[in-house]
Amino acid sequence: MSKGSSLLLTLLLVAAHVCAAASHPTPREAGTFRDCAICDPMRVIPPGQFLMGSPASEPGREATEGPRHRVSIAKPFAIGVYDVTVAEYRRFVEATGYAPRNPRCDWQHPSVRRHMIQTPEDPVVCVNWGDARAYLRWLSQVSGHPYRLPTEAEWEYAARAGSAAARPWGPDPDSNHANTGTDTCCSPQVRNGDRWPYTSPVGSFPPNAFGLFDMIGNVWQWTMDCGSQDYSHPAATVADATTCATHIIRGGGWFHPPQVARSAARVADDSGLRVPDIGFRVARSVP
Repeated sequence: MSKGSSLLLTLLLVAAHVCAAASHPTPREAGTFRDCAICDPMRVIPPGQFLMGSPASEPGREATEGPRHRVSIAKPFAIGVYDVTVAEYRRFVEATGYAPRNPRCDWQHPSVRRHMIQTPEDPVVCVNWGDARAYLRWLSQVSGHPYRLPTEAEWEYAARAGSAAARPWGPDPDSNHANTGTDTCCSPQVRNGDRWPYTSPVGSFPPNAFGLFDMIGNVWQWTMDCGSQDYSHPAATVADATTCATHIIRGGGWFHPPQVARSAARVADDSGLRVPDIGFRVARSVP
């Protein structure tokens, strides 16, 4: 066999291995897909309608969650089954050399009073909106697909997974379903089914009806949308999102009380903020 033929065979074998890894998810990820061997597992969310926001009677409700209104998700979209993990973000950093300096909250050492330790399968934290976008640009180049953050409406639709209750599993907080903090803001806690005082490995709690893990609790998640006071005072459009000083985060996290961990809860946070309870998950449009 010539040197050129040998090289071609090697490339074909590598390509076959990558395709096999991309098309054969683990049993836990059945029903998901990956755009490439190192891409995040994703699910396609079907189009539909839902009531966005919360009713005035919902415990823990804030004025920012209203007025409640009907939203149509006209096209299917794909969203990450899990939050982006420490291991996945590390792969991006090693491939690109991306290394913004932030001694107060570094994704490799997101210490809270120097006690917080993460595993490679924990959600990456200490990433701001720009850091998330940098990861998504890299993943888009690697996969050949245009990755992005989910819009706020897409996020809530995916989180609810058909539920009109405060949480995907029902109206009440439940530490067997989500990793949240103490009842009085703000500190970590361990109780009942919650075994982690800080972040928990992704997928440690039951998924919602769409098969998505940790949409509620564990870490807040960046969305594409600019910050806004409420739904009657819209901020800049998603197309202008890169110019916004604040962006919406969703889902609640390990540091905040259970009443904040609701499908409708929303906070407009500084786009440059790096803290140990904010992460993100990937999304992209589908044909």
